[in-house]
Amino acid sequence: MFGIKKLITGLAIGLLVGLWAGVNIGHDRPVWSNPFEERTLTDKARDAAADAWKDAKRAARDQLDD
Repeated sequence: MFGIKKLITGLAIGLLVGLWAGVNIGHDRPVWSNPFEERTLTDKARDAAADAWKDAKRAARDQLDD
């Protein structure tokens, strides 16, 4: 009976840690950061600007290759 308790406890802890890390990975954050913390507007704007810059750079390279 004691082995079943260990198994269930281990599965529960593993599930919680896995969900914590999985949410952070899905939101492209460091693994052990707080998954409930909202990103600030400046962080969102910085990410959007970086993505736009990468897309513009890729488009310019494609135009020069043609």
